[in-house]
Amino acid sequence: MKLYFLMLSLFGTLTSFAQPNETVQPVLAKTSQEAIIEKYTYNGAHKYNYNIHMKEWQQYLDEGLQQDSTIAYLWQQKAMPYFKARKYEVGMVYIDEAVKFDPKRYQPYRAFIKCIFSKTYQETIDDFEDCMKKWGDSFEMDHTYSFYIGLSYLQLNEFDKAESYFQQSILKHETAFGEIHHNVLFYYGITKYEQQKFEEAITYFDKAILQYPKFSDAIYYKAISLYKLDRPSEEYTALLEKATKYRKQGYSLGEANEIYETYPYQFKSK
Repeated sequence: MKLYFLMLSLFGTLTSFAQPNETVQPVLAKTSQEAIIEKYTYNGAHKYNYNIHMKEWQQYLDEGLQQDSTIAYLWQQKAMPYFKARKYEVGMVYIDEAVKFDPKRYQPYRAFIKCIFSKTYQETIDDFEDCMKKWGDSFEMDHTYSFYIGLSYLQLNEFDKAESYFQQSILKHETAFGEIHHNVLFYYGITKYEQQKFEEAITYFDKAILQYPKFSDAIYYKAISLYKLDRPSEEYTALLEKATKYRKQGYSLGEANEIYETYPYQFKSK
């Protein structure tokens, strides 16, 4: 796993290992834009906690946009706090502006938001499919575009399509890093689970657990799969106890944005 994450960082993903707080410096085309960003974000909005001082945060960004309304980063910074506050429609208006001025950087981000935050899955598919046509199956927030398309089809109960896109994501990871992210393995296992292919599902849950031994979600669904296969109760009850224990300790998918949103099929212990 260490090798995988090191290589992912070196791969050059614009948002790798970042939450959508997106205070990462943008790539700038103009010196004047750089000065505006420095004044109104780094020395302006970023001095405030938007959870407490949303008005001040937004005012600084508005002042920057009055200087140059084509700076995509300022539009993205306006959008981001609203997504975290679950005001998705408000934020989407601003991120659409960011995409207009810098599509390569912000269209994949917008598609990610649609998948994980606003949960508009057909829109996610449409956005990421367009991204793939333009830039190939690249990465956004640690995962391939094909991963998010697969996740969206999974949520739309189109399991065959979900399986196909997760296979693409697996191949991309293997080619790029020689290792597969544990959540890709987990969700691929879920597609098997939903198709009642419980033995196959367990195979992929086991692969995910091998990488991440305290992976509560994979352990939970492995237990349920064993139950569905009418295995002896001692085989799955111990796993359920283990899954509950690890989840209470905070071990879950390991996605940065779990603090804002519940991911599909995420196990919640009582």
